[in-house]
Amino acid sequence: MKRFLTAVALASIAFSGAAYAKDFKEGSTVRIATEGAYAPWNFTNSSGKLEGFEVDLYADLCERMKVQCELMQTAWEGIIPALQAGKFDAIMAGMSITDKRKEVITFSRNYMGSPASFVVLKSSPLSDLGVKLETVSLADIDAGEKAAIDTMKAALKGKTVGVQISTTHENFLNEFMGDTVTVKTYDTQENLDLDLAAGRIDAALASLSYWVPLLEGDKGKQMTMTGPKMDGGPFGNGVGAGIRKDDQELADMFTKAIDAAIADGTISKLSTKWFGFDGTPKD
Repeated sequence: MKRFLTAVALASIAFSGAAYAKDFKEGSTVRIATEGAYAPWNFTNSSGKLEGFEVDLYADLCERMKVQCELMQTAWEGIIPALQAGKFDAIMAGMSITDKRKEVITFSRNYMGSPASFVVLKSSPLSDLGVKLETVSLADIDAGEKAAIDTMKAALKGKTVGVQISTTHENFLNEFMGDTVTVKTYDTQENLDLDLAAGRIDAALASLSYWVPLLEGDKGKQMTMTGPKMDGGPFGNGVGAGIRKDDQELADMFTKAIDAAIADGTISKLSTKWFGFDGTPKD
């Protein structure tokens, strides 16, 4: 899914955060930040109220942890520095678990898995990238997967691909296709979608969990997914709650609650409700 911060940004916040460490236990107040601009993970509805998969999930997990939770809306850029500065205690904002992020914060176990996919207009010649593989794992790229990546690069050569800034998707494009495509970044996914619909960019890259609901609605009726589904490598190991390293006790509390929500089918139910498919992590 979503979500990568640049090495420079991460390096600038690579302090322990010990001054903000807390003693979490039953009855504690836990402040949780979400973006509120990444439907259907988290978004603000027409009444100005936060809703989405993670908004439902946070309430369920807090009840299981027997803590009092406060949910607050925070801009995506700068969300990790704000966590480190003690402005809140956890992040639930479609944040992928990556090795780079784990250098500066810790995570709960993953609560959602979702591969990435390109989307183009149905009228675009890019609606078929010529790749035979349905999925490509970047965790350990074999010859077939390398060939698939090379085929995508050839098809997208000289094109402009849109992506939300500071995400795993931007990182993938820079790492694997930076010498082939023009990467155009956006502050929000909504602004990216508008440019794609207007034909101002050739393709867009985001999470399957974002694309499926969009393509099923009116806003996405002229769009289609193209190419293989991609995961692993720069896309990380699913999405989890981001927490300060010195608050490992809180990370463990989240993990225990997530395990229970997976075991009783809550994650399956909520992901199907919001994404249209079961995104229960397999590991």
